[in-house]
Amino acid sequence: MWQSDIMKLLDPNLCNQCPRRCNASRGGGINGYCATTLEPAIASVCLHHGEEPVLSGSHGVCNVFFSHCNLQCVYCQNHQISINSSETISRYSISTACDAIARDLDKGAKIVGFVSPSHQVSVMVEIVNELKRRNYAPRILYNSNGYDRVETLKSLETVVDIYLPDFKYGSNELGLRLSAAPDYLDAALPAIKEMFRQKGNYLSVDDSGIAESGMIIRHLVLPGFVQNSLDVLDIIAEELSLNLHLSIMAQYAPPFAIHREPTLNRQLSSEEYECVTHHFNQVGFHKGWIQELSSAHNYNPNFDKKEPF
Repeated sequence: MWQSDIMKLLDPNLCNQCPRRCNASRGGGINGYCATTLEPAIASVCLHHGEEPVLSGSHGVCNVFFSHCNLQCVYCQNHQISINSSETISRYSISTACDAIARDLDKGAKIVGFVSPSHQVSVMVEIVNELKRRNYAPRILYNSNGYDRVETLKSLETVVDIYLPDFKYGSNELGLRLSAAPDYLDAALPAIKEMFRQKGNYLSVDDSGIAESGMIIRHLVLPGFVQNSLDVLDIIAEELSLNLHLSIMAQYAPPFAIHREPTLNRQLSSEEYECVTHHFNQVGFHKGWIQELSSAHNYNPNFDKKEPF
């Protein structure tokens, strides 16, 4: 893709960065689905030690959390910053975000993770370019919900070092029901295939065991939706590769009362999780991480605090 095509695709003035392709004129005061404007919608920049060990290491990942989202999951753990009907939280400019990132890099962090970047890719690229101007060259981690546009990902091939997508659902029906995305699978599977095309099976690490390049697919197991998790594992095995690194997550905890989906008002049971982890092994996956069931008590952020975790 030529540079002019990249700039056109990532032009926030007429936003088509994610699969929703709203064609929204953010500069003209026309909000798209994510209801963000030209102002960088950055809710938090902080060191996070709770990512996979190959990412966090001993120094943590410097995570940049974007506010609002191109999905609206009924169970979102980041709901304080992700709800599109609420006021956009914009606590940083490009410059002040880079100031905060630089402080964490100077403390020893090697990776800058962009969390929920799909609707703010142009801002992410601005930050990466500004860090380069300041002579910083961290590894760039694209931590998304998987609901990404293939053309946008292609434009990031020389920008992103590590992809960390969620693979949430094995059906469009569940994408609509739980995340207001009627084409979730139709969009996420090609997007994750594009990430795989760029990075392949191999997860490269440095001498200290911290990832340098590659991809990890995350899947959060939801209470009452075990069959969905089995379907997702089957799709990855059939459509991608058994040699990918997977992160099977048990950290779900109800963020608030979820009236539309009563089963989500509890934590995952040991029987449910064992069913999924057994299938992980039975299918033939052999790389990655299986989270402990007790993780549900450890990963609930509070974005009202300077340090959410």
